[in-house]
Parts: sequence; structure tokens; C-alpha cells
Amino acid sequence: MIDLAENHPKPKYSFVGKFFHWSFLALFAYGIAKQVEDTNQLEDIFFLKSEIAFALVFLLFLAFRFFYMTKTQKTSLPDNTSRPQKVAAKLVHMSMYISLAGIACSGLLIGYFFWIGFKGSLIIKFLISIHEFFVSFTYLLVSVHILAAIYHRLKKDNVWSSMVPFWKEE
Repeated sequence: MIDLAENHPKPKYSFVGKFFHWSFLALFAYGIAKQVEDTNQLEDIFFLKSEIAFALVFLLFLAFRFFYMTKTQKTSLPDNTSRPQKVAAKLVHMSMYISLAGIACSGLLIGYFFWIGFKGSLIIKFLISIHEFFVSFTYLLVSVHILAAIYHRLKKDNVWSSMVPFWKEE
């Protein structure tokens, strides 16, 4: 039997889809690099405002990316992909959006409660633990996402090449 999925690969993601994917990676990496080491840094009002601005840009970009990708782009998984694998891919992607939004929202709440005077309070500590959970969970999800991409690259089913601009499949 001829495998039609291999003979007719799914369309690649659009330029805008790829732009959102890779520029969001850069935005996330920047967020990691400039992370707040100590909440006392938020005493500097310019620093606090820059953190708030970054979180708002991050959320806005994430929302645009989510709506663009879900409304205009289709999965590049082959038609013969098993249902559990399709569900797992959808679950990881949706969880990444939730977790990334959780990072930004919890960061905004930390900044807000710090600004209104709850410095060093139990609520700040609680919000920091939520923020750290979302960061750790995002690292886990990104790792799963990367491993899945490598799996598809090795499988040579055109999933890798639909989004990644290097090490193209033949």
C-alpha cells in the first residue's frame, strides 16, 4: 500500500507563522536572560516599569501568535499520525500557551503587589512560587517540544522542515 502522506507532504507553515515561532523564541530567551534575580530590584521604578512593559508585550505577542496560528495554520503532522500522538501534540502546544501566559500574568501580579506595598509579604512569596512553577513547567514543555521535533526530523515525515529553516529533510 502506498503511503499518501509521504507522497503528498502537508503544506509548510506560512512566513508569518514561522516568524511568530522563531521571534517568540527570541523574546522568551530575552526574558530568561533579563529575569529578576531578587524582588528588591523592583524598588527601582524604572526597572519595575520596564518589567511590566515587557510582560505586557510578551502577553500581547503571545495572544497574537495564538490567534494567528490557531485560525490560519494547520498541523503539519501527517494524516496517518496516530490519534494519541495528535492529542499529545495539541496538549503540549496548548499547555505551552497557558504556561507562557501564566509566567507573564504571575509576573505582573508580583509587580503589582510589590508596587502597592506588599513587599516581602506572603502573597508575594506565593506569587513567586506560582511564577517559578510556570517557568519550570515551560522548560519541561519546551524540552518535550524539541524532542518531538527531533523525533520527526529523524522520522523524515516533513514535520521538521515545515517549521525549521535548517537541516532540511531530503
